[in-house]
Amino acid sequence: MAKQMFGEPISLVGPTPADLESTAELEKLLREAGLYKSPEEAAVREEVLRDLQGIVDRWVKQLTFQHGYPDAMVEEATALLLPFGSYRLGVHSRGSDIDALVVGPSFADRDHDFFVALAGVLAETEAVTHLQPVPGAHVPVMKMRFRGVQVDLVYASVNLAVVPRDLDLGDRSVLRGLDHATARSLNGVRVADEILRLVPDAGAFRTALRCVKHWAKARGVYSNVSGFLGGVAWAVLVARVCQLYPNAAPSMLVPRFFKVLSQWRWPVPVMLRDIEHDAELSLPVWDGRRNPRDRTHLMPVITPAYPCMNCTYNVSQATQRIIKEQIQAGHAACQEIVAGGGRGWGALFQPFPFFRAHKSYLQVDATVAGGQDELQEWKGWVESRLRQLVAKVERDTAGELLCHQSPHAYDAEPHGLQCTSSFFVGLSKSTPQQAPPPPQGRQQPQFDLRATTEEFLQDMYMYGFWRPGLAVAVKHVRRKDLPPYVMQKIRSPNSDELKRKSGDDGSSSSSPLSSSPSPSSGEDDSGRRPSRRAKLGSCIQHSNSLPGAGSGFNSTVQGVV
Repeated sequence: MAKQMFGEPISLVGPTPADLESTAELEKLLREAGLYKSPEEAAVREEVLRDLQGIVDRWVKQLTFQHGYPDAMVEEATALLLPFGSYRLGVHSRGSDIDALVVGPSFADRDHDFFVALAGVLAETEAVTHLQPVPGAHVPVMKMRFRGVQVDLVYASVNLAVVPRDLDLGDRSVLRGLDHATARSLNGVRVADEILRLVPDAGAFRTALRCVKHWAKARGVYSNVSGFLGGVAWAVLVARVCQLYPNAAPSMLVPRFFKVLSQWRWPVPVMLRDIEHDAELSLPVWDGRRNPRDRTHLMPVITPAYPCMNCTYNVSQATQRIIKEQIQAGHAACQEIVAGGGRGWGALFQPFPFFRAHKSYLQVDATVAGGQDELQEWKGWVESRLRQLVAKVERDTAGELLCHQSPHAYDAEPHGLQCTSSFFVGLSKSTPQQAPPPPQGRQQPQFDLRATTEEFLQDMYMYGFWRPGLAVAVKHVRRKDLPPYVMQKIRSPNSDELKRKSGDDGSSSSSPLSSSPSPSSGEDDSGRRPSRRAKLGSCIQHSNSLPGAGSGFNSTVQGVV
């Protein structure tokens, strides 16, 4: 049966023999890049899911017994374990993680039964390492490694005393009586299933999506937490292009993807179907026609399952600017590839040279005193707030200083249990088209970011699970003074170009926003948790100030380009 289309397609043209040959070349490149799982890895992941299913089944049976239900009900009790995300869409690659939803009965709550009881069971499971509950996330999640495979579990309890094995999550009635967090958890599975239902050719969609995700990661625009686009957003965008060109082969879809998005009139939302409301369920639905707050979103990409949500709510003016620049670059690369001239598909996937694109950077160091597991927790919090630093810098410099956040973290070599992970934000002056001209007579812009970075650091230490040993610092570094552990990871055949472009003016990074964090645990002499100002003081050093900057916390960024 033909699938119903949303709107009119742009073209019904199918592939030529040359298009099919180009698709084969594209798929070959993707396979060589490790974007298809091996049979052995697929078997490992199936075994992980099977063993996790056994654990959650035993967990829910124990809960049923503890609640005093009859033995027959205890015997019948089960919980569903359903993968979603790239795994459910069929586009997971080698080494990719597994996102999975646990569906439990009505009496099994998230706060205690999932994040305490089930977490306790998993903590005692030999196959589980790096267990990290994150109950405060937008979608509460429990992260872990199960036999070396990264697994992210979310939880939803439905209004059923016994969860049947054949429960249909596509049936909207399953949402009845659920809170917003539970509905968001369920929507991971519901959205993936709806995307596959709405695309005209699932095979072409999967290949095109693998390609676009590979490109987005190479160009540094794949990260929802950093304010770029995550996997769901890229999947919806690719699915929409598939709807517009329902008979196209992947080698046709990819260039059209960049062409369509390079011309998209944001903030017009990208949707795969009409937005639906349900008066009975009354869950919040994204709808820019009804909700004034939704009209403030910059690049709305709307999930197709009820309740419709904008999966790009983190996009800021800074990240939108970068996303649009990279889409334009992808469009230009595809035009050259399609035109021939010897350029193959590999030209599309050239990594963005982040550390050659700027001369100055903000370096944000997340440091812990308790080892790698603690670092994973703390740097996750810092990473989730970095887009706020970017917004504050551009706000406080009236748009004259532009920020380009890298979504990648760089880990230093541990010193005992003290571990540090660094994030970087590229800095550049805005062009005359991007910001108003400076006052007459002003030769070189000077940006004093002391108040900006202190505000950011105060936000960091509002972390609800802060404890002594967790520290964060911000400093200004020039390209040639990047830490050795960063240079080692980005070293490449063109590293000479990196060195050459780092500037021959003899300048140094003598204008830190903050020196490195103190190696102390962050406790005062009495071992008590310090006040907010004391905590800031443990990370803000009063050395290496710029001449004329005065005493105190120095965050003057001068002559960044």
